[in-house]
Amino acid sequence: MISTKRRTVLKAILASGPLLAMRPALADTRPIVVMTSYPDTVISLFQSAFEHHYPQYHLQILWRMPFDALPYLQQPKQSGVDVYWSASPRNFAKLAQQGALRKLDIDLAGLPPEIGHTRLTDPGGYYTATEMAGYGFAVNPAVLQRLGVPAPADWTDLTDPRLENMIALPDPVRVGFAPVMVDIVLQAYGWDKGWALWSEIVGNSVLLGRGSTFVTDELAEGRRAIGPTIDFFAVSAIVNGAPLRFVYPARSGINPAQVAITASAPNPDGARAFVEFLVSDAGQRILTHPDIRKLPVRPSVYAQLPVDYFNPFAAADKGGFNYNEQIGLPRMALVTAIFGQMLSYDQPALAGLWHRTHQAEKAGKPVAEIRKLLCTPPITEQQAGDDKMLNAVKHSSEGAQPGAPTAIEIGWKHNSDSSRQQADALLRKIGA
Repeated sequence: MISTKRRTVLKAILASGPLLAMRPALADTRPIVVMTSYPDTVISLFQSAFEHHYPQYHLQILWRMPFDALPYLQQPKQSGVDVYWSASPRNFAKLAQQGALRKLDIDLAGLPPEIGHTRLTDPGGYYTATEMAGYGFAVNPAVLQRLGVPAPADWTDLTDPRLENMIALPDPVRVGFAPVMVDIVLQAYGWDKGWALWSEIVGNSVLLGRGSTFVTDELAEGRRAIGPTIDFFAVSAIVNGAPLRFVYPARSGINPAQVAITASAPNPDGARAFVEFLVSDAGQRILTHPDIRKLPVRPSVYAQLPVDYFNPFAAADKGGFNYNEQIGLPRMALVTAIFGQMLSYDQPALAGLWHRTHQAEKAGKPVAEIRKLLCTPPITEQQAGDDKMLNAVKHSSEGAQPGAPTAIEIGWKHNSDSSRQQADALLRKIGA
């Protein structure tokens, strides 16, 4: 069942004109089995609208998070799933490589193949984006005012010592959407400066894992001031009354949600009809519902929206979304592993070292060598691009609990231990 509020908006969408040509009823009335990680708030609106336009079909929803979806789709006959619809770039890439998807074979006119340097449509034609999520900062203006800190405009602003212990940061090792966020900074600022930024940001942060409180909860309850996150998490909290704002930084990235038809789809015609609906004008407009507030991938939809509705295509034209997922995806597991051993490991101790470093810096004491020890990653960017290195660090599906560290990762941990011990010794030497 959908709420009265959502039903009213849905009726307005459906009554606004001939959004899609009605298909003739087909003899095949089997359900369309859709595997997704979207919540009922999203699914119920799409289900009602789709079944209105295609009364010969009905949707059967199967909820699976990304880390559960891949093994489920690798079962015999792909467990009877017709459509996979989720924000899980790595899963879609793996499924396409394994021959587990069939070509969409739908009209993609009006849908850009990319935004900035992020692809929206698979070059092979096996999947396409249905919406986008932008990375940025949820902020609590009242807490920032109390701290005397302006709202952040970019990632470098998160290193302000006044933000010590006031950043709620999703741990990339444990939270599925966060690894892309790490690589956005690495690509925007370069490998060495990017890791230096992350070390100092983590020093100001409290790390949140899967199953812990949400970033927006930490902010709304006044415990933290800033939380790097995805826009729709913040927007959802704001719609529900949280006293927050969301800020897109000058350098950001897009995490697209995609849709595909399985190679073993029992109902391929129904699956194709559902995919066509998702990327149609009608389907894209549902994304802008106040309870959803996602970013459509069809540029023409933005002309129908209020002027204050964020337009990622306009931001991309100004260079705001230059993150390249073709660089990021192959090294995502490696970047996540480095973050875990260099920064997540014993984060309170790292935060303590940064506190002392900031205090020493404020007192005019020399800290260049200390900063170098805290900021230098365990491998160079050239090493990170080596195929042997990439293959040596394995990581399971997005959002899954991390497995046992590899020998290389254990070596990185020892390197971090040594660097922290040296930093501690130098801080003691200068009286910090």
